[in-house]
Amino acid sequence: MTTDVRVLRRADWDEWYENLIRAFGGVAESSEERELWNALTEYDRSLGVWDGENCVGTAGAFSFRVTVPGGASVPAAGVTMVSVAATHRRRGVLTSMMRRQLDDIRTGSEPLAVLVASEPGIYGRFGYGIATSSVSAEIDTARVRLSVPPGTDGVRLRYAVPAEVLDACEAVYARLVPERPGMLARQPGWQRLMLLDPADERNGASPLQCVVAERDGEIVGYTRFRVKPEWGPAGHNGVVTMADLEGLDPAARAALWRFLFDIDLTSTLRTRARPVDDAWQHLVSDIRRCQLRVKDSLHVRLVDVGAALEARTYQAPVDVVFEVEDSFCPWNEGRWRLTGDAKGAVCARTEDAPDLALSVRELGAAYLGGVSLASLAAAGRVRELRGGALAEAATAFASALAPWLPHGF
Repeated sequence: MTTDVRVLRRADWDEWYENLIRAFGGVAESSEERELWNALTEYDRSLGVWDGENCVGTAGAFSFRVTVPGGASVPAAGVTMVSVAATHRRRGVLTSMMRRQLDDIRTGSEPLAVLVASEPGIYGRFGYGIATSSVSAEIDTARVRLSVPPGTDGVRLRYAVPAEVLDACEAVYARLVPERPGMLARQPGWQRLMLLDPADERNGASPLQCVVAERDGEIVGYTRFRVKPEWGPAGHNGVVTMADLEGLDPAARAALWRFLFDIDLTSTLRTRARPVDDAWQHLVSDIRRCQLRVKDSLHVRLVDVGAALEARTYQAPVDVVFEVEDSFCPWNEGRWRLTGDAKGAVCARTEDAPDLALSVRELGAAYLGGVSLASLAAAGRVRELRGGALAEAATAFASALAPWLPHGF
């Protein structure tokens, strides 16, 4: 078989996208969603594999900026829309796209590549490590109560048309981005994703609704959600499904959570893809009745080890030499000395004796501070070569807030 990996042409987008949809089950998306992804596609960063005139593989990348520990916003390639036709599996199609893509990213200014995997076992062999997790919940709001902080009653809530307050909500979101590793600085056009609301995907729920939190006339928080009315022999049993919720302070967040708990004729609140340390978990009366489920989220790949490790700061002083294995991107292999603290860092090649040995996959997993190097060492994924180096590095790499990806791509 002769295949050709090439940059996507606009004329080929429909066939390219149909190959992607087929690989994910073949269920057509709404015209609204299809149009949005077409508009967001960066053609010069999208690849197709062609067998003759047939598209048999797709892969793309978005130009993102990701918050790292210390608050810096680091350029990152958001790998997306990866698929291989079922007729062409086990023929090197995925490997050829990953090879071309990482080579292209290296020539740019992005030290990181990130993705959300449909199956978590696929991308480790290409150097991606699972760096963030998210928590979903199904809360029995008929039996679980909230204990809210002082000031919650002083927050004013009001319904708003989602599109009419989008700019104000995006301003709230933008103020929060530097505070938590893993968050994406939304580029122009991406705010439309927050309003995506195809009628055929609501499963009997209402259109997207929005409530904003205000203080002194300023919007300080918001939540977007849907309500699905349901009735049983004993009466109402409606479900609230939260799309997102953000607030600038504890009182604003608590007011919005309390609102969702108290919506009339409902007894269940469903959330998805929230931070694993989300503060509401400390407000509920019975965490067991919230049915928490943790799932992998953002996978991180260091494309340039030195630049990536220099781009973030470290919670404690660190001076360690890493022996890095990276067979897929051999320019990263070898020894790197990382010296840094909360003010900044330097990471450069060295001939000094190594302190820790690991692959680039483990560096990616630990990069945002949500996965401990000590935990990886306990699994045999990191080897300590100098006594004390593991504790030093694990402490330094940690993040005060758990890293979190706010939405997929």
